[in-house]
Amino acid sequence: MTPDSSGRRVRLGVIGTGLVARRLHWPALRQMPRRFEIVAFADQARAPAEEYAALTGLAMDNYHPDYQDLLRRDDVEAVLIAVPIPSLYEVARAALEAGKHVVCEKPTGKDLDQGRAFLALADRFPDRKVLIAETFFYRDDLRLARQLLDDGVIGRVHLMSWRTVSEYLPMEGRYSSTPWRQVPLYRGGPHLDTGVHHVAQIRLLCGDVRNLHGLIQYANPVMGGPSELTLNLQFVSEAIGSYVAGYLPIPTPPDSSEMRLYGAEGVLSIGHRQLRVLHTNGAVDEYAVQSDFGAYNEWLNFYEAVVDDAPLVGTIAQSYHNLLLVMRAMDSAEQRQSIEIDDAPSRSGESGVPLWRPRGAAGLFDGLPCKIDRVESRP
Repeated sequence: MTPDSSGRRVRLGVIGTGLVARRLHWPALRQMPRRFEIVAFADQARAPAEEYAALTGLAMDNYHPDYQDLLRRDDVEAVLIAVPIPSLYEVARAALEAGKHVVCEKPTGKDLDQGRAFLALADRFPDRKVLIAETFFYRDDLRLARQLLDDGVIGRVHLMSWRTVSEYLPMEGRYSSTPWRQVPLYRGGPHLDTGVHHVAQIRLLCGDVRNLHGLIQYANPVMGGPSELTLNLQFVSEAIGSYVAGYLPIPTPPDSSEMRLYGAEGVLSIGHRQLRVLHTNGAVDEYAVQSDFGAYNEWLNFYEAVVDDAPLVGTIAQSYHNLLLVMRAMDSAEQRQSIEIDDAPSRSGESGVPLWRPRGAAGLFDGLPCKIDRVESRP
């Protein structure tokens, strides 16, 4: 693990102690005791707060039913905001107004109006560090895939294909069990909640989108929002792609759910922590990446931004463009026409998403708690 450069810990308050705070963020934070100290936590409901206290070893003396009381504490320097999607903007604005740095769950709002309001916060509080917790920008397997693409391992990418279809029902202990996901008060339903992750992966690896055409279906009466989306994409690079996502009320057959990128000199497949490069001569390179799904890396990026003024990758602007593509996909489906994306971050054909690496590191994985195994096979 990379050592901290200052020897000081960032004092953190946690707003929202549900599954995301417990299952995603706490496993990362518990590995960083020299960088972060949780000094307070808030939740309207006491029961999840008690679970969080038991998990983290915090005393209930540090619990606040009202997050505004947490924001008034002088010993809170930064906050993690892990509340339902419709409440993210309100809490983020209040935290910034209280002078705190912010790590906020994705997406940047429930619709484009809230997304634009989030963008305005970045202009209004330029001295505050705000990271939107888009873990796919930080996942080690996806960063490795991006590096391979940047190195030209498969040549110029001309086609992307990705299908991900799964059962989506309320199940105890899963994110689908939360009532606000079953009746979503945000546009796009699961395609905003989960789909922004997929858009982040597409943008990280394929670059920004110039044009899209989407179709949707409502075939899940149990979970709200459109259940299925098919999306045809044209990228700024002139590559094209297809993306299919389904969140169904029935069991689905096993599916590899691999993203495949077809280049002039090979094919790159990205699966569950697995990468495979098929070269034109028949040789195959396989990589197995053992790490979390980016939470450790994004917290390290946030720490280095607060302490060392390092640049953030998961900015409000980057998250807004993920939101924008999901909303434009909904527009396209409803209007039954293609949509031009006229404000993509990159117009050069390269990805508008920077490739994150630890501050001062020469390599992608210097000092990080991940393990990569590589196997080469020759024809």
